[in-house]
Amino acid sequence: MSTPQDDSFPLKRTKTVKGTRHLAREKVLQVMAAASEGEVGLDDVFPHVFNRQFTFDADVPEDQVGRIMKPDDVVELEADVKIQWSAEDLDYAMRVIEADRDHLERSKTLIEGNSQNWDVERIAALDRVLIRLAIAELTSCPEIPIKVTINEVIELAKRYSTDKSGTFINGILDTITAILKADGLIKKSGRGLVE
Repeated sequence: MSTPQDDSFPLKRTKTVKGTRHLAREKVLQVMAAASEGEVGLDDVFPHVFNRQFTFDADVPEDQVGRIMKPDDVVELEADVKIQWSAEDLDYAMRVIEADRDHLERSKTLIEGNSQNWDVERIAALDRVLIRLAIAELTSCPEIPIKVTINEVIELAKRYSTDKSGTFINGILDTITAILKADGLIKKSGRGLVE
């Protein structure tokens, strides 16, 4: 059997895909996780994760200034498809990231205070970031139902963290959501948003 000899074989590759809220939430997780140790700032991580702009200042040869990695280090990233984000998805991402940054200590206190029988340092680092993401979204996105936020974060936990993370995060978020509601920090309004 002969095969066509053109540049699109075996498949013609899509150069961009349209972003979604689900994908934006996943990218927010990546931004928060990358910046969680404080070694790299959010302003550097955001364009890298959302737009694949390798523009961190780093000790690199002069011909590589403005890149986070050398070209050889980026080879596996070339398989990534560029994402075309809507203004709404970028606004969502910035609101959640800024809410997490602005209320980081409150989130850490909520996680620590509601992780009974757990040493916070022994909780998977990614699980702590996922819980922070949920807290930030719950408090900064009045248009997103509480159940959607919790379900989405649990799905991310199942995909990226440990086998038991989804159940653990669900339990912690149930308690934290009740506290945030009681403190008036979750403000949902509109059809289907008020519980």
